[in-house]
Amino acid sequence: MDTNLNAELLGNLLTIAGRPGPTREMVRVWSMSGVERLTFPDGTTAIFKYAKKPFDNEDRALRLAHTHGVPVPQVRASAVVGGWLGMLLEDLGPATREADDLDGAAAAALLHRTPTAAALPVLDRDRLRMLPSRALDHLDQLRKGERWQDTDDIEEALDRIARAAETRSAGATMAPFGWVHSEFHPTSLHIGQRGWHLLDFARAFTGPGLLDLASWHGTLDTPDPVRLRVFLETYVTEGGTPDALAERGGLAVEKWALGWHRMWAVEWFMEQAIHWINDPSTDPAYLKTVRRHLTDILRLLEV
Repeated sequence: MDTNLNAELLGNLLTIAGRPGPTREMVRVWSMSGVERLTFPDGTTAIFKYAKKPFDNEDRALRLAHTHGVPVPQVRASAVVGGWLGMLLEDLGPATREADDLDGAAAAALLHRTPTAAALPVLDRDRLRMLPSRALDHLDQLRKGERWQDTDDIEEALDRIARAAETRSAGATMAPFGWVHSEFHPTSLHIGQRGWHLLDFARAFTGPGLLDLASWHGTLDTPDPVRLRVFLETYVTEGGTPDALAERGGLAVEKWALGWHRMWAVEWFMEQAIHWINDPSTDPAYLKTVRRHLTDILRLLEV
């Protein structure tokens, strides 16, 4: 992010909040977003978070979640400058421990019981089953740009998934259907002296809550349906709907959830490669990840 634009964005937020100039400490910065801790002259602190499209609606999602009683950091002020969203957020302080599976199950159960917010994007059955076709469209665009050549294997895998999508997408709107955090990992669950809070709502939407549960253990390792089944059972014990254990799309729920979560991730990675990152030098890494996920999807969705 341009330094002058960053300073202007922070200046606008400080004016809105009526706060003086702070000292700034970088917490995490990457090409599309950043997080800083601000310390004001009186010793109080706040978090300055900034992001560009498609992460530029997080202030709205956080405010909606807070209104519905979900523990999230409060938005003190937000503004948009030059296509970048900036937020002044409540500083939750240091974490006292890492979140475990019991914490994750309880947080997901509460989030998924929260009334659906009409302002959020929707991923229903029709949109879910279109994910492989959308990914094929992305592949076509990449090839037209002289990128992602020698990818017949990716095309074939996506074709197979697309043909099976009508059947395998059944059950998408079964409970839990509503709030989906979409970046639901232990690092997004802050546990501090004032209890737990969910962070990182930049890509929240309305859809199958099972996608959250399938993302909790990350995507670096081979998907483990047995491990997810145990987590799903813990989720139900912690107040999640018993329907979370029901078969759907002709599959055990743990395979359905892992398979569709990986398909959702593949489509997102390919869209990123075209629209948000659009850097051919990143293609080898993206190709490796997409191929790995597609291999898992074919196995999990049994196509």
